[in-house]
Amino acid sequence: LQIPCVPSQPMAGSESRRFTNKHSKKALKASLTLGILLGMFFVAWLPFFITNVTQAVCGCVPAGFFDVLTWLGYCNSTMNPIIYPLFMRDFKRAIGKFLPCCRRSGESRPSAISLSMRNSNSGARATMSLKNVL
Repeated sequence: LQIPCVPSQPMAGSESRRFTNKHSKKALKASLTLGILLGMFFVAWLPFFITNVTQAVCGCVPAGFFDVLTWLGYCNSTMNPIIYPLFMRDFKRAIGKFLPCCRRSGESRPSAISLSMRNSNSGARATMSLKNVL
């Protein structure tokens, strides 16, 4: 018994290429952002951890050098809020809503009341019952 195989219709050529190209660009940008973040993390913290292990084994690391490496790691943590908005549009939009320096003209800041109503379980809501769901 043989079942005939009906090939599915592929997307149009240009639509398929556009879809692939769009997702390839997003994937490339995501991997670039991740590579920069991880690269900066390793450049900043790896010397600190190597020095920390060396200090535990031989005790030959000067205190000033150890402090410099510690502050290098702290600087990495301060770079993250700078890197994220540069590479992530969604993060930039979210920060722009709450920081007055980043807000576009015409955009208003959400009020504390609207934020608390949005985050609380109180407020006017449609009653959920099995009858409304079905």
